[in-house]
Amino acid sequence: MDLDASMRKSLEATQRTFNTIRTGRANPSLLDKISVEYYGAETPLKSLATLSTPDSQTIQIQPFDAGSMGLIEKAISMSDLGLTCNNDGKVIRINIPPLTEARRKDLCKLAAKYAEEGKVGLRNVRREAIDRIKKQEKEGDLSEDQSRDEQEKVQKLTDKYIAELEKHLGEKEADILKV
Repeated sequence: MDLDASMRKSLEATQRTFNTIRTGRANPSLLDKISVEYYGAETPLKSLATLSTPDSQTIQIQPFDAGSMGLIEKAISMSDLGLTCNNDGKVIRINIPPLTEARRKDLCKLAAKYAEEGKVGLRNVRREAIDRIKKQEKEGDLSEDQSRDEQEKVQKLTDKYIAELEKHLGEKEADILKV
């Protein structure tokens, strides 16, 4: 796999993780990390129900199997999202309360933590690529100058993706702090 594709995947994974952070508006992607113990197997919530947002403050969950409602409610309440479910027997509604200033700051810290994890992933891809280049140089496939040039290209690509990740972090923090 080429280096650019690996780094793009790492960046996209971090973006998906950012989407699970609450911003005060209802968004079904908040529930992406929720999995439900369904017939003895951990099953993603998306596979068990239809998720929708009837308004900007509510997420609605319509289970395919009415018997799974209690399991879905339990999984959501056990998650670290701090959300409360309302069950009317047919659908589960989750009201998204407005965020307090302290909670906004906590979520910004969480976003920064996720960004740092993304940077670590990018650096791991860089390290593997540089190790491959050094191995090629050692085997005589590349000259010392070619090796140095390739390593510089890898570093420039890494810097580009880290800058892009920082930009996404800034956008997410602005979204979280927006009242």
